Amino acid sequence: MSEAALPDTAARRIRFDTARVGTQARDWLALLKPRVISLVVFTGAAGMIMAPGHLNLFVAAVSIFCICLASGAAGAINMWFDRDIDAVMQRTITRPIPGGRIPQDEALAYGVGLSCLSVCLMWIATNALAAAILAFSIFFYAVIYTMWLKRSTPQNIVIGGAAGAFPPMIGWAAATGHMAVMPVVMFGIVFFWTPPHFWSLSLYACKDYGRAGIPMLPVVRGGRHTRWQIFGYTLVLLAVSLVPSVLGLSGWLYTATALVLGLGFIGCAVRVLLEPQDATGVSLVGDKAARVSFRFSLAYLFFLFCGLLADHVLRGWNWIG
Repeated sequence: MSEAALPDTAARRIRFDTARVGTQARDWLALLKPRVISLVVFTGAAGMIMAPGHLNLFVAAVSIFCICLASGAAGAINMWFDRDIDAVMQRTITRPIPGGRIPQDEALAYGVGLSCLSVCLMWIATNALAAAILAFSIFFYAVIYTMWLKRSTPQNIVIGGAAGAFPPMIGWAAATGHMAVMPVVMFGIVFFWTPPHFWSLSLYACKDYGRAGIPMLPVVRGGRHTRWQIFGYTLVLLAVSLVPSVLGLSGWLYTATALVLGLGFIGCAVRVLLEPQDATGVSLVGDKAARVSFRFSLAYLFFLFCGLLADHVLRGWNWIG
């Protein structure tokens, strides 16, 4: 090799090493399920903002960071345990562990380490109650849902939905050091939102779950039964979302928001129920309605909590100190 070729070779090697480092960083980030984190952090921040009294901005920032870290840590443990089924499901086969880009033992250590860090930091920065709920939420998602419910019952997502419903309670506890009715109601909203949200996804990912042997509701009870369940839960969700209005915890702005969004979600559920399908409930048009319902459910929760926060501000509760 000539000396003239050496600079080009070195440059190519640098570019290769840089690209590899960038890819590895993206894989470690993907292990945290960043798309899930965004909604978890938002609902946690909403619980914190809704809390009475003044909140130190530094404490608020650390609390949000801890919720973010804990959510990602639970996601990493989930990916570590589910590596066998992720390897056979079309929508998860490219994840870092089944893709062979991150060793499974390192992924587990990563998840456990971040879990411990998030809980300890939350305890130091806020209080024991917030840290305890945060720790329990990690345990609930990583152990109770991932390691037990997910593979044992078609009601996995109903019970397991509690894991994603804890952030408003964590945010409230971080701000106040105690619990109240409002964060419990916010927990209930997210809890009852989870089944119609996730079952919409599971309708068009049914073959994937069946191939992996996961007893999701459409796999075990069929599409028709799942469609009725989605419809039923959207009715319950509308009722639960109006509890703050009934208890006088919110005003007209939130009530209007909850009604409009709730009726919209019910409309999506009706479309899912009436979509052309065979005798078993399998869509004949590619589950178009279920896909729309899934996307709407994401917007629903975001805008519902936005309505709650806007109503809170409109009522003149000054929370920043």
